Amino acid sequence: MTRAQVAPLIAEHFSGAQVQGDSPFVVAIPVDQWVGFARFAKDTLRCRFFAFSTAIDWKDQGLEVVAKVDNLDDGVSVVMKTRLGAGISSCPSLVPVYRGADWMERECYDMFGIRFEGHPDLRRILLADDWEGHPLLKSYAVDTPHPPYR
Repeated sequence: MTRAQVAPLIAEHFSGAQVQGDSPFVVAIPVDQWVGFARFAKDTLRCRFFAFSTAIDWKDQGLEVVAKVDNLDDGVSVVMKTRLGAGISSCPSLVPVYRGADWMERECYDMFGIRFEGHPDLRRILLADDWEGHPLLKSYAVDTPHPPYR
């Protein structure tokens, strides 16, 4: 797999995808194609290394989930993005495709409140179970009283 083959291959299989750049490739995917594209990246593009997953709060435009996967043999990197939209806070889990997504999706749930549908163990990972709210949301008040640090 060469870098020159990646963009045409993505366009051929995912008509709704928007591809930018060539190293890494940044691919905007509709949320309903999120897991399908991850399987395509792993099986077809041979991106078997799950590097990271995170989220961005665009305030009025909603949340965006971002994940990076790599084909270490051929030097191909793909950054996948999906916009959840205003008021939507759920996204399909990538854990069935990439086991390495497990704790990173838990972190996004903890910090942003994103519910990853199909995640095997979605619960807080950084904050106490009795913590109220999700601190990385822009709507989270900075003067919110916090329980004492344990």
